[in-house]
Amino acid sequence: MKRLFQLAFAITTLTAPADPQSLHAKATEAASTDLRVLLVVAHPDDEYEMAGTVYRITKELSGKVDQLIITDGEAGYHYSSLAEQYYGVKLTDESDGRKQLPRIRREEARRAARVLGIGHQWFLNEKDEHFTLDTREVLEKSWNEDRVRKNILLRLRHGHYTYVLVLLPVADTHGAHKAASLLALEAVKELSATDRPAVLGAQAAKSTTETYEPLPQYPITAAATQSVSLHFDREAHFGYRDSLNYQIVVDWVIAEHKSQGLFQNRCRQDRFENFWTFRVGKDLPVDSSEIFSRMSYSPGAVQQVQAAIPGDQK
Repeated sequence: MKRLFQLAFAITTLTAPADPQSLHAKATEAASTDLRVLLVVAHPDDEYEMAGTVYRITKELSGKVDQLIITDGEAGYHYSSLAEQYYGVKLTDESDGRKQLPRIRREEARRAARVLGIGHQWFLNEKDEHFTLDTREVLEKSWNEDRVRKNILLRLRHGHYTYVLVLLPVADTHGAHKAASLLALEAVKELSATDRPAVLGAQAAKSTTETYEPLPQYPITAAATQSVSLHFDREAHFGYRDSLNYQIVVDWVIAEHKSQGLFQNRCRQDRFENFWTFRVGKDLPVDSSEIFSRMSYSPGAVQQVQAAIPGDQK
């Protein structure tokens, strides 16, 4: 069984080693064999919550990230007036929007995936009805619950992922977000204990001080801790004179989802990508910082990421 590395995102100030590029190459080579992640989300733009992390994994750690998107996104027509001009089709009318948006949003998701280096995307095209906080409404009236769970389980078994990333199912988030995370957790639970991935709930926020309470009606949503387990700082600086940061990448992703006009306002709103570890998944080992500290070869504040995942995907 391949070794698992804890996924840790912490800003560290380090001095550049004598041969930074060599250290970077060695660390990347060691990490890339095992680093394999599956995103399970409800909507085509939900990868926003962990966009910096995904980019870091695929582009800088040579890892593999795949994505399963459950709904067709057709309910996102309300704020599409600017996109009507861009795409040259009627979108804000409900009937026209619901017809046109599944195709448009699928293409937007594919373009965002190219930005982030996501390898495979699967679209389940379940009905995207409307905004609701009611998880059961989504599962019982909008989606084929059993079909979605089986599809997630299929991907888990084929991909042999060690990490699954979902949106944190907090009480006041979209019922479809909660439903997607819930079904991913249930699918993980169907695996044998030795084959289960670690499952992390992601939430983009302005700070790392948020706390999480599981959904009382769904004990499977319990996390290992109330406080943030791991975090990724989008404002970690790198590049020439430390003038770049991961917010740029997040902005690229937001810009690809042009049909979602209100979503465009998320630019620079959230500094951190916070993660909680769910109890149902595999525990994260405590110490694997040494190999990934070598990734942090740039002078100044840098991002230290620890992760690993085995497997292959068709």
